[in-house]
Amino acid sequence: MELTDGRVTVVEDTLKAGFHLPRHHHRSMVEVFYVLDGDVTFAFDDETVLATAGVTINVQPNVWHEVTCAGGARLITIFTPGGFDHYLAELATMSDEQFRDEALIATLGEKYDIFVR
Repeated sequence: MELTDGRVTVVEDTLKAGFHLPRHHHRSMVEVFYVLDGDVTFAFDDETVLATAGVTINVQPNVWHEVTCAGGARLITIFTPGGFDHYLAELATMSDEQFRDEALIATLGEKYDIFVR
């Protein structure tokens, strides 16, 4: 984020088989996913898209979405505005007990623009 003046965060993700990111949305963040390897399923309120290698998925603010990956995959994710890398860094340091703390998760969601229902 610091290299881009906060405009974008770019992350290379390796999703394990069985990966599931619950339904959520962002109030101001745009996400762009580019699948490098594998198959990733994006479920929206009005459609489900199976993204394979070479496919790009754009998710605009306030669009509820859920992500699953049955067999594992690699993708590039771009977040704009930037800062989502700080959220991921905080998650990486949390204990199992902290992950179960709904108030803490909600506070992090407010801070980093991720809202789970």
